Amino acid sequence: MAEKTVIRLAAAAYPIEALKSTAALHEKLDTWVREAVERGAEIAVFPEYAGMEPALVGSPEHEDWLEASADAVTGYRDYLAKLARAHGIAIVTGSAPERVDGELRNRAWFCLPDGRMEPVDKRKLTPWERRNTAMVPGDGLAAFDTPWGRIGIVICYDSEFPRLVRALECDVLLIPSCTDAPTGQGRLRIAAQARALEGQCVAVHATLLGRTYCPLVDVNTGQAGIYTPPDRGLPADGVLAIGAVDRPGWVIADAPLKLLKDRRSDGEANLRNDWDDGAYAVRALPASL
Repeated sequence: MAEKTVIRLAAAAYPIEALKSTAALHEKLDTWVREAVERGAEIAVFPEYAGMEPALVGSPEHEDWLEASADAVTGYRDYLAKLARAHGIAIVTGSAPERVDGELRNRAWFCLPDGRMEPVDKRKLTPWERRNTAMVPGDGLAAFDTPWGRIGIVICYDSEFPRLVRALECDVLLIPSCTDAPTGQGRLRIAAQARALEGQCVAVHATLLGRTYCPLVDVNTGQAGIYTPPDRGLPADGVLAIGAVDRPGWVIADAPLKLLKDRRSDGEANLRNDWDDGAYAVRALPASL
């Protein structure tokens, strides 16, 4: 199959909540996926820790939220994979703590329309996660060669590390995130735009919203967006589409993949090729102030 020249992308600003039943959760997921499909999205991205929603069903008081989430996440993942197959859309599930070889990782899944499911682990745990949870970092990066081009996925904090993202060499970068303060929301938006600029790719930033009694997702704020590098034929501010802060819903936009690839060779800037990972000699000169 030939690569597509334009792709319609959907970034969720998704409110997590304690629903009364698994059936209510499935109905909510059905509604969200159906809306993305009806609006023509080909890839839909749910945010970091949205996969903890099954552990909130019925408003239980878990002693260990990580373990409770790990117990509940398989059914959630499989249900979204079922929706991906049924609707012919690719879905990045909300991430959640999941058991991998006896350890807990912050893991999302890339569910493809043909039924394939691939895991994506968070590589860089935040200082809060390191201090307050038993999760461990993932040990690999995830990039997928598809008819849309190369898809890279990084979870939240990972997007703030340029060399980590650069290793993916992707055309589309998907960033599920969860932040609890405007400063975190600002960092993730800036990181998404910076990675789009450096990689001359499109970056899709999904964010978690809402408040719960679970300490991992007690307060959540964000602003979903889809970004490109500023260049000829692309938005001058690099913003392809952006939602309002803390407003639930999909942010959807058409990303011109062929134009993005063309600009890597004929654009005003050529950061992707001009990037240099080599060491630089720095002259440290004495100065009086």
